[in-house]
Amino acid sequence: MAFSNALASHGTPPESLQVTAAVTFEPGTGITGSHLLVSAKVPGISADDFQRLAGEAKSGCPVSQALAGITITLEASLA
Repeated sequence: MAFSNALASHGTPPESLQVTAAVTFEPGTGITGSHLLVSAKVPGISADDFQRLAGEAKSGCPVSQALAGITITLEASLA
């Protein structure tokens, strides 16, 4: 996962990551959105760095790039 890799590269590897993706599907149109919900236990990281890395991972993730035609939102929190 891009976020796990970003955290490790930052020198703060996660102890745990729980990620859920909820997609919005509209009949006749298909998938129109995806909401990512992340809860992580990351010792030694500041809240600001955590949010910055989460946003960067969302933008750079190959899956997010493949789904570029839909709205992707992110809600990330430290556990």
